[in-house]
Amino acid sequence: MVKNRKFNDQPFPYHHELELEVSTLTNLGVGLGRVQLPRSQVPGLSPQVSEPASGWVVMVPFTLPGERVKVRVYRNHKNYSEADLLDVLTPSPHRIAPHCPLFGQCGGCQYQHLTYAEQLKWKRQQVGELLKYMAGVEFTVAPVIGPPREFGYRSKITPHFHVGRDGGVAVPPVNQATPIGFLKQGSRFDIVDVPQCPIATPEINAKLPEVRAKTLQRLAAGEYKRDATLLLRHSLEGVTTDYDAVITESIPQIGAPPTSAAGIPAAGSPRLQLRFLARDFFQNNPFILPAFTGYVRAQAAASGAKYLVDAYCGSGLFALSCAPAFARIAGIELSETSVKFATENAAANGITNATFRAGDAAQIFAGLDFPPADTAVVIDPPRKGCDESFLTQLFAFGPRAVVYVSCDPATQMRDLRGFLAAGYQLTAVQPFDLFPQTRHLECVITLTKV
Repeated sequence: MVKNRKFNDQPFPYHHELELEVSTLTNLGVGLGRVQLPRSQVPGLSPQVSEPASGWVVMVPFTLPGERVKVRVYRNHKNYSEADLLDVLTPSPHRIAPHCPLFGQCGGCQYQHLTYAEQLKWKRQQVGELLKYMAGVEFTVAPVIGPPREFGYRSKITPHFHVGRDGGVAVPPVNQATPIGFLKQGSRFDIVDVPQCPIATPEINAKLPEVRAKTLQRLAAGEYKRDATLLLRHSLEGVTTDYDAVITESIPQIGAPPTSAAGIPAAGSPRLQLRFLARDFFQNNPFILPAFTGYVRAQAAASGAKYLVDAYCGSGLFALSCAPAFARIAGIELSETSVKFATENAAANGITNATFRAGDAAQIFAGLDFPPADTAVVIDPPRKGCDESFLTQLFAFGPRAVVYVSCDPATQMRDLRGFLAAGYQLTAVQPFDLFPQTRHLECVITLTKV
């Protein structure tokens, strides 16, 4: 075997095989195990240190806690190694057959080999660990609320494909075998061909063969000059592939936190209809939205505040869902297009106590006439969390309560340290599993000003 010149061979040579026991799952959905090494092989360990090494960490995707596995190392880092799974020698009692034949190759799902009850258990545990180690807080995390569907729930997918090139000039592929799908597990560039996706809605899967066939025809005709990403979005209008299409989402409304994992509203519940561009950000699991928005509304209202600010309002999902519980609501959004849709959505739903405006990033709360002591704020920032400028302005405004919705609990817990330092106390931590079978998780924390 020719050695990769760039490969760091400490502590293991390239493609070294070994056995280990998996002890836990990381918040990236990867199994973690440890192997004992001779002290002389531990990178960076001083020979003067007399304490025994705690064990070298090896990360192995698609493994489960308690399993004994055979693995092959493909990368060594400063303090851990990464390895591929070769064989499960002792399987976990919670291991099941994956639903998708591409599981393990496609990088979209991490947990299809784990029973759903255990997925929820581990996600709850991971939020608790992030709280403890990133925010320095010991707090009871509520059981994770899951959706009514474990598969067939995702209302938006974005398959990718590469265009063949010759000397930097785009050329059509020599055949129609161009993969159209998602990134291969462990790769930043390779695409796995995905003809069907079991976590997408049945309507998207029914449309996918047609979209793939048309894309392959256009590839063969040389119409694509560069790599591209497709869109399939399922809404009331059906499945669209047009990024600029205006679509509608209809969401049943519930006024209290759900008492079951399903969170299914009663028959005849009022519905909130929201219109927005197909390419805009919107939660991609409509089946859990009644429970999700109902919980946010209940937490914000429980603070006793009369006014609500939705600081990342988008097309108005949280602001309009919360409208019946508050005297007045102000939605703030940097995107003027989103503000336009939010304003139209309020009118279309007969909501008169909510107004929306495009905020200046440097003056988010400027001109707001709500008394801070009687105001709750809902924030749902991007995956990177809140930037320092926003948090500075929020703390200067000093609302009575904050309901913080996050698609990345790690950045949320990082921001939590700032809230605690600014005089807020944590009163609730509620995870929601918007994306079963994957490592992704939404978490809602509630903070009140001391």
